[in-house]
Amino acid sequence: MPRNQKTLFDAQREEALSRQAPLAARMRPRTLDEFVGQDHIVGEGKLLRRAISNDALFSMILWGPPGSGKTTLARIIADTTHAHFEQLSAVSAGVADLRRVVKEAQDRLGMFQQRTIVFIDEIHRFNKAQQDAILPYVEDGTIILIGATTENPSFEVNPALRSRMRVFVLDPLTDEQIGVIVDRALTDAERGLGDLNVLLAADARGYLINMSNGDARTALNALEAAALAKPPGVGGKRLITVDDIRDALQTRAVQYDKNGELHYDAISALHKSVRDSDPDAALYWLGRMLDGGEDPLYIARRLVRIAIEDIGMADPHALSLTIAAQQAVHFLGQPEGDLALAHAVVYLAQAPKSNAVYTAYAAALKDVAETRNEPVPLHLRNAPTTLMKRLGYGRGYKYAHDHDDAQVDQEHFPPNLRGRRYYEPTGRGFEATVRERLAWRDTRALHQPSKNTLGEELSESAAVRSNASLDADLQALAGEEPQIPAEDAAAAPPLSRSQSRRRLT
Repeated sequence: MPRNQKTLFDAQREEALSRQAPLAARMRPRTLDEFVGQDHIVGEGKLLRRAISNDALFSMILWGPPGSGKTTLARIIADTTHAHFEQLSAVSAGVADLRRVVKEAQDRLGMFQQRTIVFIDEIHRFNKAQQDAILPYVEDGTIILIGATTENPSFEVNPALRSRMRVFVLDPLTDEQIGVIVDRALTDAERGLGDLNVLLAADARGYLINMSNGDARTALNALEAAALAKPPGVGGKRLITVDDIRDALQTRAVQYDKNGELHYDAISALHKSVRDSDPDAALYWLGRMLDGGEDPLYIARRLVRIAIEDIGMADPHALSLTIAAQQAVHFLGQPEGDLALAHAVVYLAQAPKSNAVYTAYAAALKDVAETRNEPVPLHLRNAPTTLMKRLGYGRGYKYAHDHDDAQVDQEHFPPNLRGRRYYEPTGRGFEATVRERLAWRDTRALHQPSKNTLGEELSESAAVRSNASLDADLQALAGEEPQIPAEDAAAAPPLSRSQSRRRLT
């Protein structure tokens, strides 16, 4: 069975690249025995290792952070398999390229019974149309598709295509694994830096490993830059110091994409750290997000949500403080506005917590959605016209300020929800005071009107009759929207200033 055929020009190009390629490319492992890390998927006896060794491959997605070995595994597969190997980049390839590759795979399978493996780097950059175009050929086995991505395939790969592929998750390399790769590059005279007499100081090695952030490519490229820029010293040795590594790296390798999965993971970690009253962890995740280039206004919006959802009435000032932080960020910009976010994060973390309002509103919405929406009880209705009054609108309403502590024994729910309780304040923070203020709900006698449908007569006590003429005035004092039809507006007497003062005293 024919293997991948290479021309003379291919061999010359590969030889030139092997000399000129960056250190990370030259040191790329050629076999599974050289491969460092990811033992959970390519360790002895693991499925992927057995599939590669036995040339019994299947369509798969390799999902992991930069520098974790996705492309390296694909290259090992290319060098191991008897199948024809095609590599595409989702950044530059289009539907026409996919159709060409599929057509050649069909011909190859028909003429030589040789399978075709198509490796697509950055597969998350393929749009839905491109993924749909390749789906039928993955399903019928015309090609074996291997996709590499740094993004969560749950969001970036179509479900239909993803269901036909196995997903292997690659972890960031550990410090020990990065150390193995760095030491190997220092001693390898054929592909590494062995012929440059490079000596890496111990503190420089630790600094390099730490700053590479689990990315082998970053570590190797920084090491090469530092080595090539360092002139030989005594005995032709090149001693690489921390300052040399710092100059080569410039900045830490930041694994953050404000449009990717880490964006959602980090904001979740920030939210939960605040909810759990851990200001230190909350500040760390805030720093991670801002250092990664996150939009500070996005963080400010989440802090406002935290103030509402997780703190609520336990500390009513939390909402105003987070709004102030958002305004500060908007007004000052960065980096000054970042400190306002840090201020808000610490305040929210130390504040007493309560989701009582959050859960109460959710329960109320559930009743709104799942129970019959009965009419507003007559005694709670606005009654600006004579007709409405004759129909019983507003009749029997008790004005709270005419009663002790402004607490009224009357029902405010429609009949089918009478006696419902949604809001149950906790005993934390300001909500402990709220709980005391609402204790009267536990002992009040529910108001039970004798009838409640539109047009029916209601029993009326002498006290109600004496206050009936004040109903419209009280509604006006309460600031209710006027509902007076145009034809009745002229006949409705205005509420004078003297009447307003009498009602309020």
